[in-house]
Amino acid sequence: MNNNGSFVPPPFATGDLIRRMLVDRVDERRLSVGMVIGTTESKNHQVISRGYRDARTEAPVNEDTLFEIGSITKLFTALLLADMANQDEVGLDEPIAELLPAGTRVPSRNGKAITLRDLASHHSGLPRIPTNLRREDYPNDPYARYTAESLYQFLATHELVRTPGDSFEYSNLGVGLLGHALVLRANAHDYESLIRSRILDPLRMDDTLIAIPPRLTSSIASGHDDSFDPVSNWNFDVLAAAGAFRSNVSDLLRFMDALCDGDSPISSMIGPLITPRSQGGLELGPPHPDGGIAISHSGGTGGFRSFVRCVPEWKRGVAVLSNTCIDAVVDLGVHVLDGRCGLNWYRRENAVDPACFARLLGRYRLRPNWDFEVTSAADRLYIRLADQAALRAFPISEWHFFYKCVGAQVTFEAGEDGRAARLILHQNSMDQIAERIE
Repeated sequence: MNNNGSFVPPPFATGDLIRRMLVDRVDERRLSVGMVIGTTESKNHQVISRGYRDARTEAPVNEDTLFEIGSITKLFTALLLADMANQDEVGLDEPIAELLPAGTRVPSRNGKAITLRDLASHHSGLPRIPTNLRREDYPNDPYARYTAESLYQFLATHELVRTPGDSFEYSNLGVGLLGHALVLRANAHDYESLIRSRILDPLRMDDTLIAIPPRLTSSIASGHDDSFDPVSNWNFDVLAAAGAFRSNVSDLLRFMDALCDGDSPISSMIGPLITPRSQGGLELGPPHPDGGIAISHSGGTGGFRSFVRCVPEWKRGVAVLSNTCIDAVVDLGVHVLDGRCGLNWYRRENAVDPACFARLLGRYRLRPNWDFEVTSAADRLYIRLADQAALRAFPISEWHFFYKCVGAQVTFEAGEDGRAARLILHQNSMDQIAERIE
């Protein structure tokens, strides 16, 4: 690691290079209906976009288009905690139970209570999502009906399997709980107004919001699944701090500038954010190999993917927004910021006669109680494993398919009767064979 301050940052991606990458991902590999990439270097902004706000219209995306940014919201929550700690409104090592209504039960383990620091840094021992979320009942908008009452019911019965502070496990639940508790301690109207007063308004991020005002309704992007079919927007109740915000590239570049500016209105909040846990911080800015730190976060909701990243020592940042659920933004943002980091390779779908799907349909056994079910509908092929959701498989050829929403491919092998006799799953550098059973 270079710590002497003499490192010269690598060349920044040019507009022409970014345009070529967007054409490849949006037009050629069909990984998004619309993507916008913004870069900032010493507060000089560049925005490149490709595609549309909605697959059914031809309204282009641009720097003002609003996207759901999902878990990028967690950066605002962590900064809020840092600000409240700086002003002695809370203590980073204060147990979360002390911020909740009297009598609220919060699980503990081995004599250790869950602290605010544990929640912000994903060391709370809480699971990724609460077991009573009932996501299977509301798959199109899973967090909208999860209320404070639901949260308190979960806390009242849950038993931790990991001791708070001991290990990292990413938790939407944990950060959502943290934001709810901070709102209570600040006696604020709601999470959005608290973030607006302390972070968004000082940075003039007027288009970063949860509730969309009439002035911005014409700028909203629609979310899409991997087939470019429209999906529902996501809404949040008590867990808003985990992923409720919407924003555009223009606002997110202002945010990146603020994280890179030692004199910005939020500069005092950044220290606790990036300080290691062992030194009393939240450890959300890991060391960069060339020295300094990198602050980043990705986000994903039902029909959107997002990513921001900055290296304050370079005075550089990037924001990538997409209105499709395919995970094709993180590697793009990292590469734009530092061209030495390679891009992921994505397959290109090819047109085949849907009539060929008939010989692939059926059930294939991977192991006991783990069957693949292959079906087709509307000239599309779908594959479902066990009790998981059916995923669309896109053709490379009549016998070879790939997924866009997960990093996997499937090959079918023909039997003597001309139908597929075996299904081979290629994933995580492994080939797993499933034999046809019906």
